[in-house]
Amino acid sequence: MVSGELANWIVLGLVFTAVVLVVMALAPLVVGRTDIKARLAAQGGSAAVDGSGSIRNDLNTSRWARLLQQIEETGLSLTDDASNKIAEKLQMAGYDQPWAPRAFTLTRAIATLALPGLVVSFLAVGGNWPSPTKLYMVMIGAAMLGLYAPGIIVNGRAEERSKEILNGFPDTLDLLLVCLEAGLGIDAAFSRVGNEIVDSHPLLAKLFGQVSLELRAGRSREVALRLLAKKSGVPEITAFTTLIIQSDKLGASVAAALRIYAAEMREQRRMRAEEKAHRIPVLLSVPLVCFLLPTMVSVLMLPAAIGMKNQMAKVEEQKRR
Repeated sequence: MVSGELANWIVLGLVFTAVVLVVMALAPLVVGRTDIKARLAAQGGSAAVDGSGSIRNDLNTSRWARLLQQIEETGLSLTDDASNKIAEKLQMAGYDQPWAPRAFTLTRAIATLALPGLVVSFLAVGGNWPSPTKLYMVMIGAAMLGLYAPGIIVNGRAEERSKEILNGFPDTLDLLLVCLEAGLGIDAAFSRVGNEIVDSHPLLAKLFGQVSLELRAGRSREVALRLLAKKSGVPEITAFTTLIIQSDKLGASVAAALRIYAAEMREQRRMRAEEKAHRIPVLLSVPLVCFLLPTMVSVLMLPAAIGMKNQMAKVEEQKRR
């Protein structure tokens, strides 16, 4: 019996090792060679704007970028067919570095391989070895968790970031409108508003600062605003950038258009707050039914139960007499 279980353990270990080696060996062949343009961009062909608002090359200053470059120099490619979708998702979450998609791929691969190893190590330390079938299922579950957990974390961060940007956008529009009505141009207004909202709305300040830097670097206003909409991932900001671009092309008053749009944004924020307030009674009904209702029933039924018990005790005594 013991020898049979030992043989099962050995077979499972060999199968797991073989699968890991095959995946690592075939990954470069399936993914293919890295695109030449991506390599040139990683070597310094494109500049990125950091959180402090300066244009610099991330490859020379980031440890992550140097580590990823060293890994790719060994022949292991960290790009795949879904790199563009991953890059858009990471941008919405605030990771706009050029090496972010490759770091995400590396993190997901490490988590997929490391979590099963951690599970086996934990079981070995505890000494509670399950059956081979259960162990195999647990390892598969750990590998799936490591594969999908980074994406879930990125999606959650993107949603929180979108909510924070959306909540602070009406106030930012009011400041932008004040700057435009005071006589500033749209380019100078982005720079001034970005400096004013650093403490109150840091995410919007960073986005507006990036627009200002891109305009100073020579990019057209339309391209800079399109990039703002893409990096934010918020439909309201996309509509805002479209409004400014169309007003600029048609020669209409940007201040008048922004005044109407700011009022609509404030109305939408008020409606979202009312919607949340109307959902509170429905959400409170669940804990009330689960916790408060059983307590109230117990309190109401307890005197009757005590009276019934006393009455039954009296009946028992009368029967004994």
